Amino acid sequence: MKRFYKDVTVAPRDGGHAVLLDGRPVRTQGGGKPQIVPSEALAQVLAQEWADQGETIDPTRFVARDMADHAIDTIAPDPAATVEKLLAYAETDTLCYRADPDEAFWHRQQEVWEPLVVALEQREGVRLERVCGIVHRPLKPETLDRLRARLAAMNPFTLAALESLTALAASLTIGLAALEPEADAEALWDAANLEEDWQIERWGEDEEAAERRAHRRDSFLAARDFAQTLD
Repeated sequence: MKRFYKDVTVAPRDGGHAVLLDGRPVRTQGGGKPQIVPSEALAQVLAQEWADQGETIDPTRFVARDMADHAIDTIAPDPAATVEKLLAYAETDTLCYRADPDEAFWHRQQEVWEPLVVALEQREGVRLERVCGIVHRPLKPETLDRLRARLAAMNPFTLAALESLTALAASLTIGLAALEPEADAEALWDAANLEEDWQIERWGEDEEAAERRAHRRDSFLAARDFAQTLD
């Protein structure tokens, strides 16, 4: 598609902020709804994506727009569905599934993963179940209830960022940690890929796998940046 606009601006609109293309407000791609976002900072990021387009529009460069549209079109009408999807990650959180204590990798997991799990437990007042091996151990109902209440209190835009962070990391522990103001997103991404790095140390790195991981990393950092604009 050829670029069809010249000016990109941001303006207050209906209690939030909107991007205007030649004075016309942007609508969501999926549902055609007004794209009203909760912060001026996020609106400025969305505007920059439009401003950075060349003569031909590249849809892959609308990372923040797609996340905002997902929040408006999919999450806002039924946030409980996203909350339950995120809770499923808590039930099978990668950081809680450990090697046997007599294996060298267990010590690496204890060093990198255990502090993150403990930090989550202290922040949220919950207890996660550590497992050696792959046998599932369900969370206690009170843990699920507390996490459900925590997630249900989030706005659709924060949930959109958290959904992306959690899915990419296969860990709600890492997803929630990435929302913390002082979070080190790069370190969290490395923690999510601890097992992969362990295998690379022993067997080397596959070039195609490295490219896929780099793309996922960029998506993880973009979701973290998206969340930061909501503060």
